[in-house]
Amino acid sequence: MQIRIAVWAARVLAAAGLAVDAYVHADLAQQYDAVKATFSQGDLFRAEAALAALAAVVVLLWRRFLGDAFAWLVAAGGFALLVIYRYIDVGKLGPLPNMYEPVWYTEKKVVAVAQLVTVAAATVLMAVDLTDRHRRRRLG
Repeated sequence: MQIRIAVWAARVLAAAGLAVDAYVHADLAQQYDAVKATFSQGDLFRAEAALAALAAVVVLLWRRFLGDAFAWLVAAGGFALLVIYRYIDVGKLGPLPNMYEPVWYTEKKVVAVAQLVTVAAATVLMAVDLTDRHRRRRLG
């Protein structure tokens, strides 16, 4: 019973983190449309918002390892890019604009925390799923 409560809590935390991620990226997207490449940074923010929203729904409604892994990948990938573009001036990459932004502002901090919460919660969900699979195989 306790494990079911922990799994439920992890699902809610993962979905909440992804919902925050989606909201903030959708809210900020218009501010990042000015610099055009093939894709603007605003376009990429909208894509992140859509992926995060989809992952939030998936992690709540489709209780499978692949859904949890998708949520983990969206959050971890978003966090990795946030940190890279915060600290490294990568420059323009093919169709992508230069997204270097060497500051931490409130929304960026909020998204970073939300993504890390999602990564942690999705890690728990995947670990529980793998443990359950292993246990079922052992018991035959």
